[in-house]
Amino acid sequence: MTGKLFYQDPYLQEATAKIVRVVSPDKGKLALLLDRTIFYPEGGGQPSDRGIIEGDGFRFLVEKVNGKDEIWHEGKLEGRTPEVGEEVRLILDWEWRYENMRQHTGQHILSAIIKGLYGAETTGFQIFEDYNKIEIDYPGELSWEMINEIERKTNEVIWGDLPVEIEVYHELSDELKEILRKNVSEKVKPPIRIVRIGTVDVTPCGGTHVKSTREIGFLKILRFYRKSRKLWRIEFVAGNRALKALNDLLSDYWASLDEMPNKNPPLVERVKKLQDVINRLEMEKDELRETLWEWKGRYLWEKAEVINGLRVVTHVEDSPMKDASAFAIYLADKNPDTVVLLAGENYAVFARNEGVRISMRELMRGVLEKTGGGGGGSDNLAKGGGFKKKPEEVLRVALVELKKALSAD
Repeated sequence: MTGKLFYQDPYLQEATAKIVRVVSPDKGKLALLLDRTIFYPEGGGQPSDRGIIEGDGFRFLVEKVNGKDEIWHEGKLEGRTPEVGEEVRLILDWEWRYENMRQHTGQHILSAIIKGLYGAETTGFQIFEDYNKIEIDYPGELSWEMINEIERKTNEVIWGDLPVEIEVYHELSDELKEILRKNVSEKVKPPIRIVRIGTVDVTPCGGTHVKSTREIGFLKILRFYRKSRKLWRIEFVAGNRALKALNDLLSDYWASLDEMPNKNPPLVERVKKLQDVINRLEMEKDELRETLWEWKGRYLWEKAEVINGLRVVTHVEDSPMKDASAFAIYLADKNPDTVVLLAGENYAVFARNEGVRISMRELMRGVLEKTGGGGGGSDNLAKGGGFKKKPEEVLRVALVELKKALSAD
């Protein structure tokens, strides 16, 4: 069993230990088992610690830590391979750990406030490098007004400088069980760690935490959204990560305003006006496209080959498949007894007027058999791609297959 120095003193940044085992799980990687460690293993939503393990002639970069009774340190080795029994020096990436402690303690307060205000249980929690998330069981609607109230009360507790105390029990009394924010899982075996934050929160937890709520600094909720009928996700940050997140948001805000013709806030007003311009331009584009399609369609239809009474339009397109499909449908719908065969950069689109009896799906199937690729569709419209032939050859094959179908009809 590995001695857990991070529980004895979560502020311990350096220590010594002895190597118990050395394994190589992957090429270029190494895993060390020590007799004791200051590195917190991943668990309970809190990521594992990072740092350095140093020995005579080697330096081990700790990237991941995991395990419960036996705690393994995984990472990259610089220098010679360490040996069992060697004494090593452990150096914690303190900024990473301390910020995680601030996030984790902030989450306790946030979850307690949410439960106190709305009776919603926190069902999930995870710390990421740039933000944290909790998921709460709440069937109602959350609003920014509710979120602002949650945030205000959470920060009042943080600024209240309440002590964060760790209590260890081998058995929980009925009185203690009554005041826990969440029940202790049956999977948890003694000793049981209880985190107490004044009278605000009492809950079982295996993470690392700051000694006082004031160390958190402040907590900011970034966004919230519904995950399912009864589940909401809330994303937040605390400590220095909260400052960074707000600075990033403000930087993006002002940079966005700088791109606007009118640079005065609020940004939402500038965006609304810009959206009006975009909508107007989209309408004008649609009108121009209709005009272009009309003239292009008239030209292609007039020079189209007539086969057994059908006008067969063939054309090599340089536009994307989506635009080609829209044009093919437009041209076929506007002209009775018409089939439209378009091919572009590794795609083909076949469309027919409703009065035509030849199936475009069957026509595409015949073309694919001879040109490779894949595709499908309906009797009125079929699309294909991945051809082993050039567009001109695809159209030539399509014409041959269409003539076969018409002669058999």
